[in-house]
Amino acid sequence: MLAFSQVDVFSSEPLRGNPVEVVHGADSLDDEQMAAFARWTNLSETTYLLTPLSPQADYRLRIFTPGGELPFAGHPTLGSAHAWLEAGGVSRLTDQVVQECGAGLIAVRRDDRLAFAGPPLLRDGPLDDATFEVACRAVGVVPGEVLDAAWIDNGPGWLGLVLRDLQAVRDCRLDAATAGDLMVGVVGIGEGPEPEVEVRAFCPSIGVPEDPVTGSLNAGVAAWLVGSRLPPSYVARQGRCVARDGRVHVSVEQGTVWVGGDTLTTIRGEVDLG
Repeated sequence: MLAFSQVDVFSSEPLRGNPVEVVHGADSLDDEQMAAFARWTNLSETTYLLTPLSPQADYRLRIFTPGGELPFAGHPTLGSAHAWLEAGGVSRLTDQVVQECGAGLIAVRRDDRLAFAGPPLLRDGPLDDATFEVACRAVGVVPGEVLDAAWIDNGPGWLGLVLRDLQAVRDCRLDAATAGDLMVGVVGIGEGPEPEVEVRAFCPSIGVPEDPVTGSLNAGVAAWLVGSRLPPSYVARQGRCVARDGRVHVSVEQGTVWVGGDTLTTIRGEVDLG
């Protein structure tokens, strides 16, 4: 039997953010056991806390969706750090936790709320015409509604579309067959010096048609748009179209994107994975 925690991320209220299942002390599990449990929970991500291999890390994390393993994801990073600390984990540094995962070492800052340092983009720049057209059809928008488009892949494979307004984001409808392997994030930005920002994340290829609240996507959006369309500090809203109400606190400081959110444990228990 292994201890597990289910942590709600990006919300100060239970059941309004994005849950992640965190299995503690999972070194004895093999790949298929991890994948099978992730399929069974059917959450957007299930994570496994392991002994670190790097002397700089406090723990190692493996991240699984119902469709397979990811090198990095945002809300699982915050939820797993929360679970590790709540279970008595003591970090080497007083102000942050260092997570080891497929994307390398990820710093998680401990302040009013946990915040991770977004990893560098693995792929950026404009979309080719064919990919752009498929992405638009996949989320039900016409190309004329798109103000900007780019690759913003920091591990999962995201591309981003900036739509003409907030309502256009809310009106998006996924066509999973058209999306195929694409991971499409859509962004709407309101007017003013402190604009309302709304984000949606469509990722059917990993078994998650729409992710409720998405740290990795928001990190990619900030790396892409801060300084051009977005201020250096803002709060993005995500999840209202799937009956959630997440708040993602984003800031860019000395070139580092920090993505933070409230975290709270909603379920604690033990799991028998055979």
